[in-house]
Amino acid sequence: MSATFDPASSDFLADPYPAYAELRARGRVIRYEPSNQWLVPHHADVSALLRDRRLGRTYQHRYAHEEFGRTPPPPEHEPFHTLNDHGMLDLEPPDHTRIRRLVSKAFTPRTVERLRGYVEGLADTLVAGLVAEGGGDLVAAVAEPLPVAVIAEMLGIPEGDRGPLRPWSADICGMYELNPAPEVAARAVRASEEFSAYLRELIAARRADPRDDLISALIAAHDEDDRLTEQELVSTAVLLLNAGHEATVNATANGWLALFRHPDRLAALRADHSLIPSAVEELLRYDTPLQLFERWVLDDIEIDGTTIPRGSELALLFGSANHDPAVFDHPARLDLTRRDNPHISFSAGIHYCIGAPLARLELAASMRALLTRAPALTLAAEPERKPGFVLRGLNELVVSAV
Repeated sequence: MSATFDPASSDFLADPYPAYAELRARGRVIRYEPSNQWLVPHHADVSALLRDRRLGRTYQHRYAHEEFGRTPPPPEHEPFHTLNDHGMLDLEPPDHTRIRRLVSKAFTPRTVERLRGYVEGLADTLVAGLVAEGGGDLVAAVAEPLPVAVIAEMLGIPEGDRGPLRPWSADICGMYELNPAPEVAARAVRASEEFSAYLRELIAARRADPRDDLISALIAAHDEDDRLTEQELVSTAVLLLNAGHEATVNATANGWLALFRHPDRLAALRADHSLIPSAVEELLRYDTPLQLFERWVLDDIEIDGTTIPRGSELALLFGSANHDPAVFDHPARLDLTRRDNPHISFSAGIHYCIGAPLARLELAASMRALLTRAPALTLAAEPERKPGFVLRGLNELVVSAV
């Protein structure tokens, strides 16, 4: 594979890790003109910068676009930015702190543990269906429906309304790629409008008739303490749905492809299910579902003697950091017994993934169900990767369960 960082290259998308090694050899920060960003490839720097308050997911809490040297987004993209910019992933304190405090109650290890029976039962049912068909697309049969159903159940989205959730999410997430094409932006705008309209109707229904779900809980907090605007409610629900399944879907597909490519490791896992927790962590590291996370430079910073001026954008390369030999022994080796595994697939700092405990539960549940119910699972066709770079996953993973 090519060792050149080129997100438009099919060779790079098939295997970006040789290019990351070349970037790490070149230095700690590298200017990349095609996306007007500074690339940060080393684990120590990525980890530190995720916690550095001189950086932000947004700059609009401190600067206008013009003050920051940036061009405002096109007016026709407004529905996407209104939706995206009011979610806590793209907010900074104090708004981020206020919203995260409310949402975090639903994602503590204790509350997630109460979901274990539901998650494991659903994973078992989905895998049983795949086995009954003799195989099929693992993405469509298991990887997608499991986390979508779980987060939709938590939010309180009725089962009959869940069909559009995955397509809406996929279209919105297209805007997180580097330099999205106009047609990608148009799909994201349309999905933002449709998803927002649906949620406003659901919020109105839950305000009139509260249920035991997260949307009702967030409405109650809004009505009692005026802590959330309606736009924040809508944006939070969309963020939880998108973030609550997108990475898990890709981690499941990437992980099983890696296992099929390493049959000796898969055989060891089948023989010893106690390896599942460490296998989940290693697969998240080995082929990272979120390859890049961006940060704006709010105040000048210096990295290895290079001054990065205010107004710049950093591309923190999670995939590269997770293969940094300064941190991981033999990083190109898939080691399901790896114990010292400080991967940053869930980010770090104040934007550390709030759903990490739930994601780990879902990944372990589907893995255990597949290992138990489909012990002879094999790859039946060469998979096709999604065309994006930032969100790394597969369009489908066709397997045989015979």
